[in-house]
Order: sequence, then structure tokens, then C-alpha cells
Amino acid sequence: MPVDVYYSRYSGPSRAVLMTVRQLNIPVNLKPINLFEGEQMKPEFIKVNPAHTVPTIDDNGFSLWESRAIMQYLCNQYAPDSQLYPKDPKKRALVDRSLNIDMGLGPQIGEIMRAKMFTRVDPPEDKVTSLKNNLKVLDQIIGANHYVVGDQLTIADLSLLATGTYLDWAELDVSEFTNYKRWYTTVQKELPYFDEINTFSKEEREALVEKARARYAPKK
Repeated sequence: MPVDVYYSRYSGPSRAVLMTVRQLNIPVNLKPINLFEGEQMKPEFIKVNPAHTVPTIDDNGFSLWESRAIMQYLCNQYAPDSQLYPKDPKKRALVDRSLNIDMGLGPQIGEIMRAKMFTRVDPPEDKVTSLKNNLKVLDQIIGANHYVVGDQLTIADLSLLATGTYLDWAELDVSEFTNYKRWYTTVQKELPYFDEINTFSKEEREALVEKARARYAPKK
């Protein structure tokens, strides 16, 4: 049976899961959740995920949320021999380390996005510095590698690519991180599904910004 995937296109973690599904060619039922309309709070969705977050999957009664756990599960369950999540303990540990780095980057970028795009104020300088410090570490980890972990595409790449799209939205200058920038530009071009999943029209972006500004506007 196909896996039910509850997602929002505006959610980077959701898009990371969608890219994993496409890379592994897993049959799925896509179930979009409109976060701005509060669909994540509907009883039928909370029954699947009491944390009411996306992405969430339901694999024949097995419910799971948190994008990185989902990506790991999909690899283990449907492609255990795939290099997307390598079996070798050391390689897998390096993938897991990069996923943990990505887990920290997402909220940092989100905070800067909310300031610049949604509330139209400059983000605190210390927040920008903290994000850039973490990007510097990631830049050093990538080094001369083609992918984040060596010479094979892994779920670390897919998760970090989805997060990296937010840097574009926030218009944050990452030119100093040459390894990161080369990796981000090169790998996304290799994935035939990248643009379909991660690219938004000008109208879509403007609509998202307007909705977000309404949500984050000071209460009168």
C-alpha cells in the first residue's frame, strides 16, 4: 500500500521528505496540509499526529513525524541497501551528524526570515553571527567533497538542500562559504525533481509573505 505523506510545500522538512520519496521511488498518497488555514489542528489529523506537525507519514497504520526520522525510516524500510542512508556505521554516523547540524540551522534561518520578510526589521546581529558560525562549520565539513558526506548522495544532502532554500528567501549572503555554495548549486542541478518540489512562483512567495505578515503583525 502507498504511504500517506502529510506535508506543506512551504515546509522545508516536508520538502526534504518529498525529495527522499522521489529519490527512492516510493509509492505515496500525498496529503497537503494548509497550515495557514489550521488544517493541522483538525481532529482527523491529530489522530495521526498528536503533535500536529508536518511532515507526517502513515505507513499502513504506522505513524511517524519529524522529517529526519521519516527519511531514515523510509530508507531502512524501503531501500535498506541504498547509499542514501549507508549501512556502514562510520558513514551513517557522518550522515547523522550532518542531519543534526541541519536541525540547528533550520530554526536559525527561520528566525532571520521572520525578521526580514515577515516583520520587516533587521535581524539581531548576534543571530546572524551565530548562523554564520554554523555555516562555517558546515562549509568545512563539505570541504572538497562533491556531496556533504563524500562521493554519494545521502539524506543529509536532501535535508540540507531543503533548508538551504530558506537562505535564498532570506537573501542572506553566503558567498564567503565557497564549499557550501558550490555544493548547494551543483547538487540541486543534479536532482531532476528539485525544482518541482522546491521552486515557488513569485505569486506564491508573495502570498506566503502576506499571510505570514498578518500572522506576525503586532496585536492591537
